[in-house]
Amino acid sequence: MRIAFAEDDRQLRTAVARGLREAGYAVDPVATGAQLLTLVADRRYDAILLDIMIPEPDGLAVCRTLRAAGNRTPIVMLTALDAVDQRISGLDAGADDYLTKPFDFGELLARLRAVVRRYGDAVEPLVTVGDLVIDTRRRRVTRGGRAITLTAKEYGFLLYLATNAGRVVGRAELLSHVWNDARNTYSNIIDVYASRVRRKIDDGHAPPLLTTVRGAGFLLAPPDDAGPSAASSADAVTGER
Repeated sequence: MRIAFAEDDRQLRTAVARGLREAGYAVDPVATGAQLLTLVADRRYDAILLDIMIPEPDGLAVCRTLRAAGNRTPIVMLTALDAVDQRISGLDAGADDYLTKPFDFGELLARLRAVVRRYGDAVEPLVTVGDLVIDTRRRRVTRGGRAITLTAKEYGFLLYLATNAGRVVGRAELLSHVWNDARNTYSNIIDVYASRVRRKIDDGHAPPLLTTVRGAGFLLAPPDDAGPSAASSADAVTGER
C-alpha cells in the first residue's frame, strides 16, 4: 500500500515515515501542501496522511482542492489542535478520519487500515489464493492451515501480488507500490524477495503458487488460473527458487 504523507515537522515526518516503511508501506513524505498536491497529481495513492498545519497551502485547503478535483483517496488528518471545531473543519473539508497529536503509532496504522477498507480499492479482510490465506487485519498468513512468518516487506510483497492474483505484476509496479522506487527496475531486490517468499509459501506444498514470468514480472495464482494470459508459452513461466 502506498501512502502520501505531508508533515512540516521534520523530526515527526522522519519518524512516522520510518515506522510506516517498517510496517510494510511505501511512503512519499513531503513538508508542504504544494508538494503533496504535486505528488498526488503524478501518481495514485491508497491513502493520504495530511497535517492540518502544513504551509503553502495548509491541510484544509489541500483537502478541499483534492475533493473539488474529484480525488476520492482516503485522507486521515493529523494535527496538534484538538478543539471540536477543528475536527469538524477537517471532516467538512473532506477528510475521512482525524487523529490528534501526540498519537499512538498503532492507532495510526489501525486508522489507515480502516479508511482504506471503507473507500477506494479496499483490501478485503481475508485475501485467498488457492489454499493461501492472508488475514489483512491481523497481518497473518497461512497456507493449508500452516502459519507462515514473513517480514514486513515480504508481507507487503506477497499482499500486493495476492490482491492482483491471476495477473502478471511487473517489476516497476512492484518497486513503486512495495519499495517506493519505480526507477531502479534492474535492481535484484525483487528477485531476492521473490525467492524468500516463494520458499516460505511453496516449500512443502504442491503445486507452487508463485511463479516468475520471464521478461514480464511475477504471478501469484493457483495453477489452474495460470492460463495463456499469464504467459505466451510454457517456458515463459518458471518456479525458479
